[in-house]
Amino acid sequence: MNLQTIKASCSNCNLRELCMPMGLDDEQMERIDEIVATRRKIKRGGLLFRNGEEFTSLYAIRTGFFKTCVATEDGRDQVTGFQMAGEIIGLDGIVNDHHTCDAVALEDAEVCVMPFDKLEQLSREVTALQNHVHKVMSREIVREHGVMLLLGSMRAEERLAAFVLNLVQRLAARGFSKSELVLRMTREEIGSYLGLKLETVSRTFSKFAEEGIVEVKQRHLRILDTEALKRIVNSQQCQS
Repeated sequence: MNLQTIKASCSNCNLRELCMPMGLDDEQMERIDEIVATRRKIKRGGLLFRNGEEFTSLYAIRTGFFKTCVATEDGRDQVTGFQMAGEIIGLDGIVNDHHTCDAVALEDAEVCVMPFDKLEQLSREVTALQNHVHKVMSREIVREHGVMLLLGSMRAEERLAAFVLNLVQRLAARGFSKSELVLRMTREEIGSYLGLKLETVSRTFSKFAEEGIVEVKQRHLRILDTEALKRIVNSQQCQS
């Protein structure tokens, strides 16, 4: 893998509030800076890590978008998640010291490398960091439960509405628009993640557009009626 390595610094990073705990003093921040010593650049389509690879580090996404996926028995890629700037990736490797999925860059990306043994060691000394690592792991468990609910009991419209709302909510937390976004993933990848066929994803987007809920131009998506999307998702909860 041809990965460029650069010096990283958490203390002057504008995503610090998203992937690092709040309220650390200068000395604690300096110690974290020492751990997160390098950044790696990954070209679009490149692998950050692959299934079966030895787990050594967690990665904080600085720029770009990733998908995680596993190969199914019939050779297809099953998308298990989409990760964006300010999120931590690589947690899958903690359990068995090996990664259980591939992490692929959906656009040119840059990550900060956090060697897990050093992170663990410092977490024992800095309580705020330990709590933060636990929160990140807990968030991942909650996300997986949400996906199981999505796949287990929602209709196509509900799945896609929930996906779009979740995506725009995460982007808004990073200072992006609450109503406009560029989909970094293909319709096929969205379908793989949501357990829907490509045609179903395209048809559902068209249905939303016809109903004046969204405006879709290739990968550009504009939400015209956020409340309508919320009603689609909530209708499922009211029925259950």
